[in-house]
Amino acid sequence: MPKLLSRLPVDTFIVLLLATVGVATLVPAHGEGAVIAGYAAKLAIALLFFLYGAKLAPQAALAGARHVKLHTMVLLSTFLLFPLLGLAGRALFPHLLTPALWAGVILLCVLPSTVQSSIAFTSIARGNVPAALCAATASNMIGIVLTPLLAGLLLAGGRGGVSLGMVGDIMLQLLLPFALGQGLRPWIGAWAERNRKVLGMVDRGSILLVVYVAFSEGMVAGIWHQLDVAMLLRLALVNAALLGAVLAITTLLSRRLGFSRADEITIVFCGSKKSLASGLPIASVLFAGSSVGLIILPLMLFHQLQLMVCAVLARRYAAQPAAGGIELALGAKAPAA
Repeated sequence: MPKLLSRLPVDTFIVLLLATVGVATLVPAHGEGAVIAGYAAKLAIALLFFLYGAKLAPQAALAGARHVKLHTMVLLSTFLLFPLLGLAGRALFPHLLTPALWAGVILLCVLPSTVQSSIAFTSIARGNVPAALCAATASNMIGIVLTPLLAGLLLAGGRGGVSLGMVGDIMLQLLLPFALGQGLRPWIGAWAERNRKVLGMVDRGSILLVVYVAFSEGMVAGIWHQLDVAMLLRLALVNAALLGAVLAITTLLSRRLGFSRADEITIVFCGSKKSLASGLPIASVLFAGSSVGLIILPLMLFHQLQLMVCAVLARRYAAQPAAGGIELALGAKAPAA
């Protein structure tokens, strides 16, 4: 059974997330317990971003920093292409999903790229790993500021902009801990490197706590009655269409603009990812309340989908170095070597 599970394209962390959702469904926090859990979640978010600051070493990515054209492509895909596709989908099919789920899709679209999985898939596919490290790092550092601003401008609970209170919450809960972690990195950076597994357990535990609080609020408010199997299937379809469109567009543009195969791989994998680790804390700050559980659902589904699809795509790239990724993902034959 362990060997069988190891072959399945399922992220172990997703299993833990689903288990946390199950616990919140059966034993939600309410009353005084919900208040305590809420404060604990805010502290966990601060700790999470402090650890990001302590672990993130921008200088490690300098080897790939000269690929300005490549990094521009990744950033445009992450913070422009994704939001445009999300907004277009909501405008064309407003009744396909509930307003809360569409808000979750828009939030998903303005999140930064992942770091670990983007680099890992780029390496497996034989892409430009130094450039991937730089692009993913830059995406996350820019996203710390840009994601809340974009989310506030595009959503903002109908307020049409970013309120001063929202900016203050973001500064206090996200940017300040991150800056402290970066500032203390000269003293704690080496310790953080030696204890990556322990810190990984801490930041994943923080995310699980945020998920528990969010879904508990949803259970207490009774908003889960809005969901049914058909709605979940439509959400999965929207996520699949979004990921497929970004993969196709980044691949075609990379070739049209004359990027090398290694750079194309980097653009495709770094430009198509969305960070669950950043998205959940940001959602809990921007959308505090009973609807946050529904809002983070698109991101949780997209996270698993991107891992499964990109794992297959990376293997195809590696196995057929002469063929294009999208053609291989669709099962086309590679040209003869």
